[in-house]
Amino acid sequence: MASATPKEIARELPPLLRVYTDGSVERFLGSPFVPPTLEDPETLVSSKDVVISENPSISARVFLPKVDHQKKKLPILVYFHGGAFCLESAFSFLHHRYLNIIASEAKALVVSVEYRVAPEHPLPAAYEDSWEALKWVTSHSRNERKDGEAWLIDHGEFTRFYVGGDTSGANIAHNVCLRVGGEALGGVRIAGAVLAFPLFWGSEPVLSEPVEGHEESSPMRVWKFVYPDAPRGIDNPLINPLAPGAPSLATLGSRKLLIFVAGKDDLRERGVWYYDAVKESGWQGDVELVRVEGEEHCFQIYHPQTHNSKGVISRIASFLV
Repeated sequence: MASATPKEIARELPPLLRVYTDGSVERFLGSPFVPPTLEDPETLVSSKDVVISENPSISARVFLPKVDHQKKKLPILVYFHGGAFCLESAFSFLHHRYLNIIASEAKALVVSVEYRVAPEHPLPAAYEDSWEALKWVTSHSRNERKDGEAWLIDHGEFTRFYVGGDTSGANIAHNVCLRVGGEALGGVRIAGAVLAFPLFWGSEPVLSEPVEGHEESSPMRVWKFVYPDAPRGIDNPLINPLAPGAPSLATLGSRKLLIFVAGKDDLRERGVWYYDAVKESGWQGDVELVRVEGEEHCFQIYHPQTHNSKGVISRIASFLV
């Protein structure tokens, strides 16, 4: 019997994924999907999946901590998962475990957005999906939706409304904050944004980023792969918030920002650069930078039980007040 003809590679993004000429995609990294849980045995947090839009396909996993809901409502965190815009999911093991912990520690209702990812859905799909999800969540603040999500209506406190994410998800959180600065969310204001190890980049190195190899850097390759038609390429304002013509950071529609950088993360200088730029922009909110030395990119998601990870999670919990 003749062996099957090997599939032909159309393009690839080592070591993350490969696209074949038949349109199929093979992902080499990322954690498996897991179902929601009625009551997580470790955190006692319950979760369920909800549909936000059928066309385009947008959904979310909602996390509800076990607290006395009769006494007071809970802060809301709309979370955008990381994964270079092409990996991971709101339904994947790593983010499910991590947001169970966040919901439990912060006593917050968390909405983890399942946006469409590249290469099947190149950018700007993820940005548009995330904005639609944000509008869907805030539509519950008026308590007028007959088809609404009961956990949001019954337990969500929209005067304590936050957004956040890790790496590419932190990039999305930044961009929705900019968009909120110019578009209404039904009277809901973003109280704060958590940007954990945010993915920003540009054509020129900043601070102490190395000059050699910048053109072949991982963020450069990722951006070209997930948004091949991006106007102005790597200096598109979505990835480079200080690019010529980018919206002023003074217009960020959030009252406070919490930014994390890690000592062994290639994105660390870009996070510091962003923090400095926000401070110098004339923005009227409060911004804090937390440096975690000796750690890798997004360590708190991969190893949430370590001392430094617990410190990050505790700091996020205290931010969501």
